[in-house]
Amino acid sequence: MSRLLMTCLICCCAALPVQADEVSPGKPIDAVTATGDKVVLHPNGRWEFVDSGKAQAAKEIAQQYPENQVCPPGWQGGLLGLGRCIPPGDPAFNRGSRIGK
Repeated sequence: MSRLLMTCLICCCAALPVQADEVSPGKPIDAVTATGDKVVLHPNGRWEFVDSGKAQAAKEIAQQYPENQVCPPGWQGGLLGLGRCIPPGDPAFNRGSRIGK
């Protein structure tokens, strides 16, 4: 029984580097959608069309939705787009100073 277990462990360890080379973290992945469009999957979860015409059309459609903007209109955003978007009247943000209270 221990010989079988040792053989399985050796085989599993030998296969690990091969799997790690196929998909390495931090590198974009080329993929094809179900409709046959070529896309690039980025490590941060975003994707984009390889075809520049389709990419531009998708970007124009995405710009129509406020949730795709840095912050929706009327909300306060962080410095240079970093940080969270703060909705108007947020009680956690508008509570004032707590020093000396």
